[in-house]
Amino acid sequence: MENLEKKIIVNDLDFYYGDFQALENISLEVPVNKVTAFIGPSGCGKSTFLRTLNRMNDLIAGTKVDGEVLIDSENIYHECVDVVNLRKRIGMVFQDPNPFPKSIYENVAYGPKAHGIKDKDKLDQIVEKSLRQAALWDEVKDRLDKSAMGISGGQQQRLCIARALSVNPDVLLMDEPTSALDPIATAKIEDLIEDLKKEYTIVIVTHSMQQAARISDYTAFFLMGDLIEHSLTQNIFEKPENKKTEDYITGRFG
Repeated sequence: MENLEKKIIVNDLDFYYGDFQALENISLEVPVNKVTAFIGPSGCGKSTFLRTLNRMNDLIAGTKVDGEVLIDSENIYHECVDVVNLRKRIGMVFQDPNPFPKSIYENVAYGPKAHGIKDKDKLDQIVEKSLRQAALWDEVKDRLDKSAMGISGGQQQRLCIARALSVNPDVLLMDEPTSALDPIATAKIEDLIEDLKKEYTIVIVTHSMQQAARISDYTAFFLMGDLIEHSLTQNIFEKPENKKTEDYITGRFG
């Protein structure tokens, strides 16, 4: 990898669901203000690995992690880490749009309120800024008090991105954020990701190799719980070093 500042450094990570080892000896670096894509066939461990980066897997009974995940040089699995604060710093957007059954405004204001911001003017500023960052403000500014359930799926997903941005994270994790969307809504999210990386470090799981090729700076290829190859996206798609990567990219399996 180029000599870039690293936001996330993962060393020798093993992950277990009970007795089943889902990830084996993963080591990976994620540079600041870049888009890193995880690709690989279904069930290869890419989403599981994504969730180790903000300890979302902690919510699943019987899971175990060995190794370390350093974010800004701090091991997030250290017993002293405040997991609530960690998830504020490492925002997450899921596969299916999941807005709260509240107004558009309340969806975005929810996080800041939960972290103690009560001033209405301050909340108004955060809501507008977050919706602008998510390229949604112009579409919803006249109906902020309306239910978030009444906007399109693509708008809902951008609202979920705005909600993640409202608490000013350092990193944005995205787990197949466009798989439930049509091509037009997908293109808007991809344009948005390109814009957001100026301010945030973004890690995205995608089942679409075309999407990874379009929007990521780095790509990591996972297969059956192993990290097979991780490099500049152009290298992965044009001159992979591992035969398994080449076979996957060219459609010989998966």
